[in-house]
Amino acid sequence: MSGALRFQVLAVEAGGKARVGRLEMPHGAVDTPAFLAVGTQATVKTLDADDLAAVGCQIVLANAYHLSLRPGAERIARLGGLHRFMGWEGPILTDSGGYQLFSLAPLARVTEEGVDFQSHLDGARMLLTPERAVEIQEALGADIAMVLDEPLGFPHTREEAEGSLRRTAAWARRGRDAHRRQDQALFGIVQGGAFEDLRRRSAEELLSLEFPGYAVGGLCLGEGKRETDFLLDAATDVLPPDKPRYVMGMGTPADLVRGVARGADLFDCVMPTRHARRGNLFTWQGRVSIKNTSFAEDSAPIDPVCGCPTCRRGYSRAYLRHLFQAEESLAQRLMTLHNLFFYQDFLRRMREAIRGGVFAAWAQEVLAGPLGHDPEGPPRGGGLRRSASGRLLVGSAGDEG
Repeated sequence: MSGALRFQVLAVEAGGKARVGRLEMPHGAVDTPAFLAVGTQATVKTLDADDLAAVGCQIVLANAYHLSLRPGAERIARLGGLHRFMGWEGPILTDSGGYQLFSLAPLARVTEEGVDFQSHLDGARMLLTPERAVEIQEALGADIAMVLDEPLGFPHTREEAEGSLRRTAAWARRGRDAHRRQDQALFGIVQGGAFEDLRRRSAEELLSLEFPGYAVGGLCLGEGKRETDFLLDAATDVLPPDKPRYVMGMGTPADLVRGVARGADLFDCVMPTRHARRGNLFTWQGRVSIKNTSFAEDSAPIDPVCGCPTCRRGYSRAYLRHLFQAEESLAQRLMTLHNLFFYQDFLRRMREAIRGGVFAAWAQEVLAGPLGHDPEGPPRGGGLRRSASGRLLVGSAGDEG
């Protein structure tokens, strides 16, 4: 498995955990820390592969569960694999479908064997086992695949967290044993819910399986920011320093700063793309809502110092507001280009700060400024509870980028 991936740490913050690295995979290299553009359905909404390259995206995330339902993993394999299918030549990471336990909770039931899903498309039943999750991702041909895991929303009991940890560990071993594709790296996933000792135990149990990389799941699902920090520290303190660490679903600019400070290398979230489609734009001066009537006659670009295709071309706030109010699809594309560029530039500056030995001061300045406050909008998830029959009761279907 590890032959498909090479990771090198190039610089580490003095007295801290923030680091710069380089992740080499069959379809290219990624400078870390890095942000993955979310392309759930084999597309980053409104953008094509050339757009992704233009805004500096290094790696894209797609969702194995959704693609297995439509158009089908085996069909994508027959058409040459996911890279050829979506026209993206760079690295791809596929999520296994574990998060759909949360986002599609009313349609999912956990068993020791796996997850029994009812398709949100046609109601058909699908048993997603750890082995099947690996089989799907091998057919897709992503550079990085994920084991099947069981995330928990907040709040939850210790008993629920221990059950999730036990199943996730067992599924990780089954997934690893089923994995055969030598040009693909399979990552393990740390769970453990809201309990630091369980997070440490989960990470320790995964180490014996010797994955080429590790993810930390089940964060940003309703807990407080300080709680997120403690839980992430508990995991990264145990995970090996010579392997990449991926925090799943972490996505506000402030989250990314705190995550990098705790030794994380990779991040993904729908935040920049979903907010763009809702008219919310990220700038170094804070979040801009293009719906604001004050922009109706504003001839300035979103951010005069931004180098994204939208701002560089000089599209005005007034024009973008007009497109958004008229429900023109161009508005979503132009604003998505801007937000994704901002995120890539944000991570680039973070890497420069670490290499320059000034990350702690840079992070303090960012967190004290307008980007230190999370944007308005729904959290990634709400509380997740389980009925006596084992059915997950609360969640939403809004897991697409």
